[in-house]
Amino acid sequence: MATDTMAAATISGGTGTKVYKNLIDGEWVESSTGETFENRNPADTRDVVGIFQKSGKADVEAAVDAAKEAFKKWRLVPAPKRAEIIFRAAELLIERKEEYSRDMTREMGKILKETRGDTQEAIDTGYYMAGEGRRMYGHTTPSELPNKFAMCVRQPIGVCGMITPWNFPMAIPSWKLFPAIIAGNTCVIKPAQDTPLSTFNFVRALVDAGLPKGVINIVAGTGSAVGTPLTEHPDVRAISLTGSTAVGRIVGTECAKTFKRCSLELGGKNPMIVLDDANRSWRWKVHCGARSERRVSDAPPRAGSSSRRAYMASSYAGWLRWRRS
Repeated sequence: MATDTMAAATISGGTGTKVYKNLIDGEWVESSTGETFENRNPADTRDVVGIFQKSGKADVEAAVDAAKEAFKKWRLVPAPKRAEIIFRAAELLIERKEEYSRDMTREMGKILKETRGDTQEAIDTGYYMAGEGRRMYGHTTPSELPNKFAMCVRQPIGVCGMITPWNFPMAIPSWKLFPAIIAGNTCVIKPAQDTPLSTFNFVRALVDAGLPKGVINIVAGTGSAVGTPLTEHPDVRAISLTGSTAVGRIVGTECAKTFKRCSLELGGKNPMIVLDDANRSWRWKVHCGARSERRVSDAPPRAGSSSRRAYMASSYAGWLRWRRS
């Protein structure tokens, strides 16, 4: 039966605030630097959500070593068996959905309706990726040689580094970690400094579901102190970053030096194109909707909204006349 690891993951600070440790090789440990940072409620900065480890290069190296060692066994676990752990984690996320959603609202400010949706995305991704454990098909193809056939077998690549942002602090880690581990890879994740608790909660569910030690490791800290050595580490075979275009350029350049696999989800523009035959009232909704999304949602503008409108010239002129009438 799954057990809750929170007691081992935290200690009580002098003021009663929980101090969260890094997860390295299945053990909850303090950083090698001895330093910490505070995670404060943006709606009430007097409220300290938790104290987290301000890690350094030595912590990254320990986490990568643990992931590299765990990979030797994890890659040999049949994919359907790996899927069972992910499925159990999704079940635990359902049980803890309200708790984790309230933690998320407290640490990053989204309303409960949205944080419940964030947690639900992690649940849905867990169920989907558990199904992938029985769908890792290769393919066969005719050979040009007699009495021969050719086939493709999917193989894990090794240790993957994950760097996640603050705005979807449980959904995005789930999009990165679940697919990586179902494929037999092991991971080191650096959560955003503004929202580390949600990532810790997510990984707690995996640990409590029976994930072997070292398969996922959490190292909290800054981008320069943790993200940079993680990206540069020679034993990290792939990097997945969701973040700014500026940081993406740095990460992509660094990965290219050693031909690391690199997945970048960066800032950009997402225009809504309005054609001539669009309904006039709908055009107004598009215009107002894009503006309101920029004011009230997760990021300026929200990652999933339209931040720009592109109108056909005649359509825009007609819309202006309609608006003034």
